[in-house]
Amino acid sequence: MKNFLWLLCVMATGTSVLSQLSFSESGPVTVKPGETMMLTCKVTGGSLTDSSAIGSVQWVRQPAGKGLVWIGGIWHDNSAGYATSVQGRLTITRDTNKGEVYFKLTGVKIEDTCVYYCLRGPQ
Repeated sequence: MKNFLWLLCVMATGTSVLSQLSFSESGPVTVKPGETMMLTCKVTGGSLTDSSAIGSVQWVRQPAGKGLVWIGGIWHDNSAGYATSVQGRLTITRDTNKGEVYFKLTGVKIEDTCVYYCLRGPQ
């Protein structure tokens, strides 16, 4: 059992003055150290390219017993940014037609065991 990581994705929601936004993650997933973890965040109630409605979609994670930690995000103009802890291992992309944001973390480590959330972020 030590060789497996349990990576649980739970639901987070966001709201906007213009519309009701909803964010929901795929999950839970189980991967072994060294493998690739892929998650999907479905966004409804707004366009991923609309800076006034969404701005950006951010990913945070919460290790057991600790606070939230930002790990990356993608903005309305399709630019992405990543935390140093996952730089070179995390890729965040999107499909604006489907309203989905994709999270791909390669070379998963024990310290990647967390609860992952996607949520609306700033512009």
